[in-house]
Order: sequence, then C-alpha cells, then structure tokens
Amino acid sequence: MSNIFDALQRLEVERSGTGGSPLPAITELLERAERSAASRSAAAQELERLAAADSLEREREYLPGKPASFPEVEILPEIVPAAGDGNAEIFREFQTLHLSVTPQNRLVSVLDSDSPAAEAFRLLSVRLRHLRRERNLKKVLITSTIPQEGKSMVSANLACALAASTRRKILLLEGDVRRPSLSKVFGLSPYPGLCEWLQGGRSLASSIYRLEPGGIWLFPAGDGPANPLELLESPKLPALMEELAAIFDWVIIDSPPVLPLADTSVWTRLADGIILVTRQGTTQKRHLQRGLEALESKKVIGAVVNSSKSSADNDYYSYRRPAEGSAAN
Repeated sequence: MSNIFDALQRLEVERSGTGGSPLPAITELLERAERSAASRSAAAQELERLAAADSLEREREYLPGKPASFPEVEILPEIVPAAGDGNAEIFREFQTLHLSVTPQNRLVSVLDSDSPAAEAFRLLSVRLRHLRRERNLKKVLITSTIPQEGKSMVSANLACALAASTRRKILLLEGDVRRPSLSKVFGLSPYPGLCEWLQGGRSLASSIYRLEPGGIWLFPAGDGPANPLELLESPKLPALMEELAAIFDWVIIDSPPVLPLADTSVWTRLADGIILVTRQGTTQKRHLQRGLEALESKKVIGAVVNSSKSSADNDYYSYRRPAEGSAAN
C-alpha cells in the first residue's frame, strides 16, 4: 500500500487523454496495492513535496502580488469567485456546534494535520481545485460500491481539508439518510437536518450547523422516514441543491453506497463529479465493475483507495484525470 502514489503517477501519465472506462486504471491500482510491500520513503517524499507546493499556493492565494518561485509544480489558483458574499445574513443564523473527537474518529484533517494521511487529503483538495479550472465542479459526491469502505470518513476529512487550505465556505451534506454516520465521525449527537427540511418542518438556517474546530458547515441527514427514497425524489431536492451551491463554495455530498440502494442514483444526477471510495482487502473487482457501471462515467473524477485497517500513515488515494472530451457536463 505504501507505493500507491508511485503507481498512481504512472497510471495518471499513461491514461490521461484516453477515453476508456476508469475500471482498468482503478483495478490495476488495487492489484498493485495488494502486491506492494515496499518502504514508505517514496510516498513520504512525495507528500513533503506536495505539502510545500500547497503552502506556496496558499501564499499566492492571500498575497496575489508575490511572484511565484516554485518551478517544480504548477499551482493554479481557483478561478471560481467565493460564494456567500451576498448571504451574510444566513451565515449569522447558523448554529455553531463544538466537536468532541478522539483519534478513534479518524478525523485526521483536524486532529493530526501534520500526518501523511492528512497530507493526502490536502493533496486531494488541491487536485479538486485544479480540476475545477477545467470543468464545472462544485457539488462533489463521495460514494462507495458497498458499505464499510470508509466513504463517510473520506467525506469528512476532505471537507475539513478544503476548508483549511482555501478558507472558503465548505458544506458537508449527509445524503445517506438510511444509515447516517457523520455525527459519529464528528463526535456529535444526532441533529435534525435534511429529512426534516424536505418534509417542511424546519428552515434552512435551522438545519445547517457550523462545526468548530473544522471550519465547515454540516447539513446532517436528520431522522430518516420509513420511505427515504420517496423523500429524496421530492422535487424540492434539486432546487435545494442549487440554493446550496449558490451559498457555499463547495458542497461535499456523503451518499449511500452504489450497489445495495437506489438512493445514490438520485444524488449522482445532482452532483457535478463523483469520487468512488474503495477499501484494500474489502473491495472486490466484481463489486467495482458493477459500481462503475451504475455511475455516469463522465462524472467519475477519481477513486480513493482506503486502507483503514492499518495505520493512518497508509491512507492514500488515487486520482484519475478525466479523458479528453469529458471535462464538462
């Protein structure tokens, strides 16, 4: 697992500009990860280089007059203007919740920001910001093929990494209304949210919460009804997503797994891009094949290879550059 970055770099170079299915790239990466027993030094060096690049990007973001002096990596600032400038009133109405997390919550982007795992999520946030220069990308769906692959952990860490590195307004939306788990990740009690709003019982301002530390906003699933799919197919949901995209700079959607449920198809229609979470030792090739077939291929922008059974140092992810001709939705 320790040389996934090396395999990723080779795959990205080999497959950029091709129009094929993402399955060969992702399955080859999984197979290489299973055979990998090399040292972690190459990955550590890569993380250090990318951390330096990300620091430079933040420096340029807040000091635009300072010339670039890092020739190894091209840092592209976001061209999408910050959202929320005309929504100051609603941000004052959001309630603030204070997190109570421990290392067992695996929220490394907040608790252990200097770890290799946290750097991997920072790198993922950098790649997403670069990709947004090439396509419409604000609502990002995080899903998996089957349960227990770590999609909620990835969603939470990515949202916090985006907030820390951009200081923009990041919303984490809990779309898994059947088995919500983000409250547990953040060490919170369950709060009303999406389901109550869709049923007409709460205002938007009373359904979204500011999380500190973390610097993000959470729209929890709330108390799911007996017919969650019928609720998600409400005509109010597309209008809600457009409103959220106008208020926030990024909307990260933690959706249900692809295979057991039809709920994910609702969210994929509303998302701009999809990241598929896989888990080393858990994800099977046949599940991956079926999951990718169920998704819109032009929206699949990458895959996370999660190995949470080992130490946090081994949590890396893979990235697949979109093929030519599939950059816009």
